[in-house]
Amino acid sequence: MLEQVRKRDGNVVEFDESRIMNAIFKASQSIGQEDLGLAKELTQKVMEYLEIMEVDIPEIELIQDIVEKVLIEEGHVALAKEFIIYRYRRGLVRNESSVTNCKTVENLLERDIYLSAQAIHVLNNSSSLTPLGQLIFLDRYSLKSSQKGTRVGDLVIIIYKEDPKYPKKELGIVLSIDGDYGKFYLINQDKEFSQSIWKVDRPEESVLDTYKRVAKAAAAMEQDQEKRKECEKLFLEELKSKRIQPGGRIMAGANVDSQGNYLSSLTLYNCYVVPSPQDSRGGIIDTLKNMIEIMSRGGGVGISLSTLRPRYSYVKGVHGKSSGAVSWGGIYSYATGLIEQGGSRRGALMLMLDDWHPDILEFIASKKKKGMIENANISIKVSDHFMEKMKTDGMWNLEFPDHENEKFRQIYRDEWDGDLLKWKSKGYPTKVYKSVKAKELWDLVISSAHVSAEPGIVFMERYNKMSNSWYFNPIVCTNPCAEQGLPPWGVCNLGHLYLASFAKQKSTDTLGNTYEMDWDQLRQTARVLTRFLDNIIDLTPYHFKENEENQKSERRIGGGTLGLAELLIKLRIRYGSEESLKFIDKLYRTITEEMYKESVELAKEKGPFPKFDRDKFIESLFVKQLSKEIQDGIYKHGIRNVTLVTQAPTGTVGSMLNTSTGIEPYYAFEYYQQSRLGFHKVLIPLAEDAKLDDGSLPTYFVSAMQLLPEDHVKAQAAVQKWTDSSISKTVNAPSDFTVEQTKKVYELAYDLGCKGLTVYIDNSRHEQILSTSADTEHKNVQSATGEKEILPRQKIDPSKIVDSKKKEEQVVYGSTVGNRCPGCKEGTMVKIGGCTECSNQCGFKGACGM
Repeated sequence: MLEQVRKRDGNVVEFDESRIMNAIFKASQSIGQEDLGLAKELTQKVMEYLEIMEVDIPEIELIQDIVEKVLIEEGHVALAKEFIIYRYRRGLVRNESSVTNCKTVENLLERDIYLSAQAIHVLNNSSSLTPLGQLIFLDRYSLKSSQKGTRVGDLVIIIYKEDPKYPKKELGIVLSIDGDYGKFYLINQDKEFSQSIWKVDRPEESVLDTYKRVAKAAAAMEQDQEKRKECEKLFLEELKSKRIQPGGRIMAGANVDSQGNYLSSLTLYNCYVVPSPQDSRGGIIDTLKNMIEIMSRGGGVGISLSTLRPRYSYVKGVHGKSSGAVSWGGIYSYATGLIEQGGSRRGALMLMLDDWHPDILEFIASKKKKGMIENANISIKVSDHFMEKMKTDGMWNLEFPDHENEKFRQIYRDEWDGDLLKWKSKGYPTKVYKSVKAKELWDLVISSAHVSAEPGIVFMERYNKMSNSWYFNPIVCTNPCAEQGLPPWGVCNLGHLYLASFAKQKSTDTLGNTYEMDWDQLRQTARVLTRFLDNIIDLTPYHFKENEENQKSERRIGGGTLGLAELLIKLRIRYGSEESLKFIDKLYRTITEEMYKESVELAKEKGPFPKFDRDKFIESLFVKQLSKEIQDGIYKHGIRNVTLVTQAPTGTVGSMLNTSTGIEPYYAFEYYQQSRLGFHKVLIPLAEDAKLDDGSLPTYFVSAMQLLPEDHVKAQAAVQKWTDSSISKTVNAPSDFTVEQTKKVYELAYDLGCKGLTVYIDNSRHEQILSTSADTEHKNVQSATGEKEILPRQKIDPSKIVDSKKKEEQVVYGSTVGNRCPGCKEGTMVKIGGCTECSNQCGFKGACGM
């Protein structure tokens, strides 16, 4: 009787007959003919062969040879074939010269878990990512196959907790399938789990496969065959090295056949701005339809509500009153919550309103009202004129075109597009609904932003003054994360430079590795990114002809960055310091000027964008700060793209690469992240490796909450100088940050030239995506479901009992500024236009000063 077996490495271990039976049984499962009894019977025949051979300590390879022989002789050809494939796959995995054996695959094989070719291939070729990074990539970007094709041993993405807002997903291996249900091994949790096969996805691609697919698709737009091959090789090299990270839609959808024909229905654009809705029921519904069509294909949407008449305005057609811009915004918000994009992404929406709109007060308070606007970001378009009035304590009119004026009713229907200055410049009348002190309105905006980080503020007049499309395509709204201002039917075409990949290791010292900046590689890669994104314009499908006409007339791209904080740490520069601001200025000037140079070269090769007018384009305030060499090149040859630089948040791809997102500092160096994949602890390897003997970090490590809010703003302003579009950036502030301090930060951002700002006060929202507390997941779920936290019972100290009447007296209800609103019992009384009213806009009005 056999007692020992010799492994491939020469070690002798105890012989286990059950391993033979398990291997045969798993092979039978893989071909859909699982039969444990047959596996036992065949195992006995293998044992009989081994006994006849009289080998004291057989080698594993010999045993597997005998298994194959028995299966074939017993007439189980399909089973023998699957076993041979299984054996071959395991051999490839062990042969490091053929396939890199990642730790995950090794661990699974050690547990004797059967792995299909798909599982081995995907895991081994995605091992450059962390477990969370792999989950993000496979869930969001890898192409998937039908659940019907799922087999035992396959790698799958499993929904293991169903929740409308906070579901959880995990990577698993299929252990068995019985009808519509399967048993799975959860890789990162080391446990088995049962689930319907209709609630799992089978990824077809590894990270490397996706990079190859994307590079091939982008290069397919080159007309010359040799140029196509050259670009495919160039794009793939940049992707493999992680120097370029395309936007998520490009990663998920870019795909062509051998003839260069596009194979997906997905848009490759991350976001869109649709025209402001026409001020009619039909116009409002048309915008809703357009929004849903775009979101269902993976795009986020921005909508300006400024075209819609104010609440209580007369509607002649129905002899009634309008419900106002904010209520219609609520419809768009509600529909956004219904959109599911590929099972892992909700629709994303930005709603904006101009500072002159009579519904601005209701808009400011809209996120505080349950059920009003819950599935959209909101921002106010603030003009330079308003900021001047605010600084000089002037009055500000809340006004709207006089659509009830019979002489201008048809003009209103034909021409009104939300641009009040243009309307007034033509001599058309407006109706002033209310005049308020600009400073009081500003204070109300800041107070709301202090409480909930909304509304955001976009300095839209400045945006248009600095826009390269100033002479033909005004910016009317931004995308959901506010980094890309766009004209009607404009799109976000995003790709990013992973900045930390340009830190070249130089040597080591007592603190670890030392790095230097590889400026030459940065310049080269910035140019490659420009061509890559320009090709995407011709690759992507267009589901609205208006999108295609607009984008191909201006060829707007958004090359940005991620990993800035990681780069600064590697170079031992403290984020927010004067040294960092000087470095950031040089860094982003280099990127922008190289992209502009390449766009000029593309114009020479393929022609400038159709709406290019050299005399007007060269007058752009942004272009005027570029080098004379670039300006001369633009004037002589034109330029391929109207704008080129956008700093996106890169939250998903940044988490996938385990780096700092966008231009942000690290949130913390150990934190928790909530997403639609679950709740995960994140450790930053750079910090783990740099800890000093006492556990502290060198001074050049600084997190978002350790920075002064003013330092956040200065860093944003330094990047904004060389960004022709805008920036998604959050200014983090501590929980005790006051309203007055918040106001100073917003005003500093305006004074330093930022195009917008969002300030987030720690714990100002019930739900937090990033947190340093492990119990945040529980709090988020409670908030989302409306549950109240049940606290443990405590002994009551009679001396600390507060009389309920006395406690009620501590809250002062009344009409004076700072009092609690006596109407809704929730809002605070604020002064607007000389009168006090509820900050929640419940309708209660207080006293008016003379």
